Amino acid sequence: MKDEEEAVAVADDAVADDDALLVLTAVLLTPARYPSVLGDDYVAACDALALEPYEEGYGLVLGQDSAGARWTVVVEDVSTVAVAIAAWDCGMEYDLSPDDRSVVCALPGWPLAVAVAAPGVPAPHDPQTEEGGPAALTPPDSRGWGPAQRRLGADEIAGRWSDWREQVDDAGFRPSGAGEDTPSTGTGIETGSEGPPAVDGSPVPGEAGGGTAALPRHPGVRRALSEALAYTRTPPPPGRIRSFFASADARTLRVDGPGWSMVARTDDIAFILLDEAPGDILPVGRGPALPGLLKALDELAVRPA
Repeated sequence: MKDEEEAVAVADDAVADDDALLVLTAVLLTPARYPSVLGDDYVAACDALALEPYEEGYGLVLGQDSAGARWTVVVEDVSTVAVAIAAWDCGMEYDLSPDDRSVVCALPGWPLAVAVAAPGVPAPHDPQTEEGGPAALTPPDSRGWGPAQRRLGADEIAGRWSDWREQVDDAGFRPSGAGEDTPSTGTGIETGSEGPPAVDGSPVPGEAGGGTAALPRHPGVRRALSEALAYTRTPPPPGRIRSFFASADARTLRVDGPGWSMVARTDDIAFILLDEAPGDILPVGRGPALPGLLKALDELAVRPA
């Protein structure tokens, strides 16, 4: 599953006037698909951009003006933005030119990191805004750890499930010790700057001398699982539970809560990331309880159309 932020298309036409936007990329802001950096659910993501959380959602078009300034244009034409993203993901060209009638607003800056720039204009920079106007949007600082980085980490696991799953030795999961109602937690994993992580405190499973030493259960994992279970009784705001295609018989779940994120496969284990455990990825074993929890969450989840 390719990240939406990686879909890039640069307009071929030269800038016709000072108001023209050279489109670099676009993302969806809907209950089923929204940039995780903006919040734990769709409503929070809309709040971050001062938008009403309409059920139909929005498209976010990121580009530069003729002076090189960064702008995020919010449009109502979700279907056209979705078609553009799908075309770019397939390596096809698509000239995304939002109709002026669908534009909701133009916000200074970009909420996401964009690695490309429009040709023939100055380097990307934040535009000058009127005093008292909205501050320029900026992507989260990758050098720190907080809610945005935690959610991005969960997105990374969801997008490269097999790579991260290989780092966990199922034999390393320890009994939950709390009865049949609690999924078991196992080894901790530390994120690295490149590629999948190594198991905390032991070599990568499969290497010579490798193994998986079970770590004590983190209290934050128990809290996250309890809050996820509470979602099945009292549904959370839209977008807090999202479900994506994984295989013919399984779905990938992305679930968020205050201070935690979960990514799981309905036919496998789960990973939990916590604000209070910077850089750690905590697997939760399949056990007797997790399958039922994941099934219940999947039934509540919003799914891309």
